[in-house]
Amino acid sequence: MDLEKLAHSLHTLERKILPFLHDNITITEISAKSKLKEDEIVHALKWMQNKKLVEVKTSSTQIIALDKNALYYSKHSLPERNLINILKEKALTLDQIKHKYKYGKEDINPGIGILKQKNLITIQKEGKEIKFKLTNNGIDYINQLLPEEILLKKLGERLHTTEDIQTFDKSLFEGLRKRKEFIKLEEQKTKRIILTDLCKQLLSQKLDLDLIEAITPDVIKNKDWKEKAFRRYDVETSVPGIFGGRKHFVNEAISYIRRIWLDFGFKEMHGNLIQPSFWNFDALFTPQDHPARELQDTLFVEGQGKLPSKELVNKIKKVHENGSNTGSIGWNYKWNENKSRELVLRTHTTVLSALTIASLRKSQLPCKYFSVGKCFRNETLDWKHGFEFTQVEGIVVDENANFRQLLGYLKKYYSKLGFEDIRFRPHYFPYTEASLEVEVYNKERKEWVELGGAGIFRPEVVKPLLGKEVPVLAWGQGMERSIMDYYKINDFRELYKNDIKLLREVKLWLK
Repeated sequence: MDLEKLAHSLHTLERKILPFLHDNITITEISAKSKLKEDEIVHALKWMQNKKLVEVKTSSTQIIALDKNALYYSKHSLPERNLINILKEKALTLDQIKHKYKYGKEDINPGIGILKQKNLITIQKEGKEIKFKLTNNGIDYINQLLPEEILLKKLGERLHTTEDIQTFDKSLFEGLRKRKEFIKLEEQKTKRIILTDLCKQLLSQKLDLDLIEAITPDVIKNKDWKEKAFRRYDVETSVPGIFGGRKHFVNEAISYIRRIWLDFGFKEMHGNLIQPSFWNFDALFTPQDHPARELQDTLFVEGQGKLPSKELVNKIKKVHENGSNTGSIGWNYKWNENKSRELVLRTHTTVLSALTIASLRKSQLPCKYFSVGKCFRNETLDWKHGFEFTQVEGIVVDENANFRQLLGYLKKYYSKLGFEDIRFRPHYFPYTEASLEVEVYNKERKEWVELGGAGIFRPEVVKPLLGKEVPVLAWGQGMERSIMDYYKINDFRELYKNDIKLLREVKLWLK
């Protein structure tokens, strides 16, 4: 590398610290020698790291530090010292001690306890009074420091590491440490500079580092540019990134998915997040004693929902109880209208399909609808499940619709999401027959991942809502799991953590 070119690329701060650098020097030492502030040195070292001139090694050491009470007693003496000074002339009662004690009265009882434990005072009864008196040992300490005072002074003189503890009286140190807010252990990080071979080569050269930083009127007037070189602009150095505003990457994917179905000729469905159980379950031929309607799976909302017309409610009731005119025998139980009023956070967007079918007129057939919306379930949180998720819903209402068309729509949709390995497996849902699950292969985890269910709505769903039996292709696909491969995210929870680094760096949705 051209050392002169490199030297002329150095920032002023880099040039100022360069002469003081040697292996294992610390930032504090550089600051003392160069008279620069430590934050200026940190900036300069960062730039020098980018230029491969230095490496910064960080080491950690546990430091013994005085906490706020120890700092206070270093100035005002320990409670036991203050008590010795008060008792040195004569024995006193507790009230007399409190009267003479100049500092925090809360220190008196602990101080007395320490002196009694060390046999430096005795407690005597004189008549009706209880008095505290120094023992001979206590008198000896009137004019000499207590061991605790010596250690406290030693700790305050300089920084000590935990390795120094072995040089202290262990019981004495632990005694001080047990006192409230007295001694604390802090982690001190020390950064040491290691010079690279390139830096050593640079230091070995006698290069002129007195450079012109900028063209000013004085530089032109004094003709400094004739004798000095200009500092070189380094256009290759790393600089902070500039991050503009953008959509959340999940919303980018949702926009793309919406465009897929709109391009397929579908219309979009919308609806409330909170729905009566009537639409979320009953209209979809889910029995009222089904496990999916229990607290462990469904998030209920306080209050009662409004039901549709009495005519439609009666149709749904009959379908559940005896199958009505659908050719089914129903679920053979007594349907409860109050249970159908219970409000829930919708567990699937299929509720929108039920609402849409109920609103259709015969003149609107055939028709195709979709939605991309939030759903909520009381799930166990893991890498592929969440309490809140987005479902891609779709229905095709057409007398000529068939099962092969259903598979075709799903294959086309997932191929547009970039999936190559797609498979369908038979499954059971209360409201579709035939029913299937869609699975795609997750290359990172080397396993098949279920993304949603699909099927043809049963007559028990369509006939009471639409008024006649028409094939309705239907699907509800998990959106989050279908985009995780593209974003190289292996955990569902990462999608909504709002990790700033991820939000800035994640790639655009460019399918």
